[in-house]
Amino acid sequence: MAHHKSAKKRIRQTERRTEVNRARTSRVRSFVKKVETLIASGDKAAASEALRAAEPELMRGAQAGVLHKNTASRKISRLAARIKTL
Repeated sequence: MAHHKSAKKRIRQTERRTEVNRARTSRVRSFVKKVETLIASGDKAAASEALRAAEPELMRGAQAGVLHKNTASRKISRLAARIKTL
């Protein structure tokens, strides 16, 4: 357990940031999963609409540091390619 005042503050900050990051990650995953289920169902129009909604969420996650920028771009690219093949 931390004894210094600054170390205790660090622990509090880390807990808060962990909660925020966990929420962001969960939100990104939800958007991506919605796109993937629509791709699996074969609904191209709805899938492209869902991707349009998921794209800013992924990039927001990258900007926040939850995802790497290239990872977010790669996910968007692969989802778009899968929608294109429908």
